[in-house]
Amino acid sequence: MNVIYTDRLSKHFGSLKAVDQVSISVRQGEIMGLLGANGAGKTTLIKMLCGMLPPTEGTGAVAGYDIVGQATSIRHRIGYMNQSVSLLENLRVSENIEFYGKIYGMNKREIAARWEELEDLFKMGAHRHKLASELSSGWRQMLAFVIAVFHNPKTLFLDEPTSGLDPLSRFEMWEQIYRTAYQGTTIIMSTHYLSEAWYCDRLIMMENGRVTAEGSPEHLNEISGKQGLGQLFLMQQK
Repeated sequence: MNVIYTDRLSKHFGSLKAVDQVSISVRQGEIMGLLGANGAGKTTLIKMLCGMLPPTEGTGAVAGYDIVGQATSIRHRIGYMNQSVSLLENLRVSENIEFYGKIYGMNKREIAARWEELEDLFKMGAHRHKLASELSSGWRQMLAFVIAVFHNPKTLFLDEPTSGLDPLSRFEMWEQIYRTAYQGTTIIMSTHYLSEAWYCDRLIMMENGRVTAEGSPEHLNEISGKQGLGQLFLMQQK
């Protein structure tokens, strides 16, 4: 079952074609990686799928909702974690959780129950009274991920969630991504780390707003021949 699809989706900013004729489909519970250099169009594509940017051309749907006519319904049903990690710096970790829980329409009892579950799962108990501004980059990213999945969305968008993290923090983030997908959540995540390509079920390589290659990491590695997936990625950027 395809949870996400687009048909010739495009976004133009003046003469710049940030996303150009992109057609994709993503199945339920799948981790789809968007792989490309900075400026390839990954973030713009994600924002259109989240109902945050209207497309210039083409169509698309997320969880059965049209990305243009039903953008508000999409935003209420997805989780989204962006590159800048939108935390309330002057609030404590627990206060950030409570604030976003209310944004999601959860009552106090629901927020408390969900926080008790995730606080233990993500090992955040020692940090609950810290200000968001006091957290290390790794814990900031993890808190942003907790907020993105707090309302149990069935579709999750992660825009470079491991950017700037040390190897251990990246490993721990991927543990949580896998756990979330295993529970049936469909995930689209962007990255420019080639090593992370192997963690995804399927990949979409992007360059200058266009899809240049698509398939499982194993398939793309196979078709690239002896030079491997890394060389295929480099060739797409030329």
